[in-house]
Amino acid sequence: MVAVVGISSSSRAELDEQLDALGTNLLTVTPGTRLTGEQAQLPLTAEAMVRRIAPVRAESAIGKVDDASVYRTDKIPDVQTNGIIPYAARTNLLDTIGATVRSGKWIDAATGSFPATVLGAAAAERLGITKAGPDTQVLIGNTWFTVLGILEPAALAPELDSAALMGWPAASGKLAFDGHPTTIYTRSDDAQVGAVRSVLGATANPEAPNEVEVSRPSDALAAKQAAGQAFTGLLLGLGAVALLVGGVGVANIMVISVLERRAEIGLRRSLGATRGQIRTQFLTESLLLSTLGGIGGALIGSAVTAAYASYQNWLTVIPVWALAGGVTATLVIGGLAGLYPAIRASRLSPTEALATP
Repeated sequence: MVAVVGISSSSRAELDEQLDALGTNLLTVTPGTRLTGEQAQLPLTAEAMVRRIAPVRAESAIGKVDDASVYRTDKIPDVQTNGIIPYAARTNLLDTIGATVRSGKWIDAATGSFPATVLGAAAAERLGITKAGPDTQVLIGNTWFTVLGILEPAALAPELDSAALMGWPAASGKLAFDGHPTTIYTRSDDAQVGAVRSVLGATANPEAPNEVEVSRPSDALAAKQAAGQAFTGLLLGLGAVALLVGGVGVANIMVISVLERRAEIGLRRSLGATRGQIRTQFLTESLLLSTLGGIGGALIGSAVTAAYASYQNWLTVIPVWALAGGVTATLVIGGLAGLYPAIRASRLSPTEALATP
């Protein structure tokens, strides 16, 4: 039972991890348009307000830097921007959206105040930059920025692929960034994604919630929830079958034990053992056999699960309820399975039992 449940749980954890990579619990908040048709702005306090939503586990943001273009050299005409957009970025951005650095490193609290930038994958390609380093610089606005890193393509935030990202303080100090976020990314508990989405707009901009656009949950979230329900039913079904098979095995062993020990039962009865003592003996043996089998099975099942998960490069997941429930259920089923053989042994008459060859 433990092996069946453990392998199934490990498989479920692997599936959940793959679905999480699709952004099942990622929501984005962006400014919409005003009634006049103008582009709205998120308030400066929007991030702090969003972080106050209880189910939100992580929050980060980027802010578009206006009136600044990105160039490889200062010889390129201003009209040729290559579609690269400079953004101020929070230091926890990559952790929130699940992006990774291909070359160099990401912005931290120290480098966020200096003219250093991290390029998106497409931006680096357009600029002809393949490796980050202190000798590689790009011109953003009128300031030279050192290329601190280059990102891998960001599947959950494709807008970052053509971006030049810098620390919030550097953008404010070097490029006159106004500090307003243009995209807020949030991660929340899967079960609370819908509830969080319903309040994000009003929370980010209480004065004008209609001027806020909130992304809808990923379709992968519904797939994850459906898979979770299917796996739950599968685990319960497989666990029940495994326990039933174990109970039948204990019952068979105890019945055979009674048949093979009829002479011993007759001898004990002739020496004065009561039916209750005979019944207690066989029931105790059944419980002891079940306990040892349950503990041994839990250990073997755990080892099998760990070995199989390691072979598949999965995270090993063995639910505590499977270990505790497996041993407890084995003890209960073993007791019930040994009850009939114990009663049968106690009802044998001494003369009949001793006459058995």
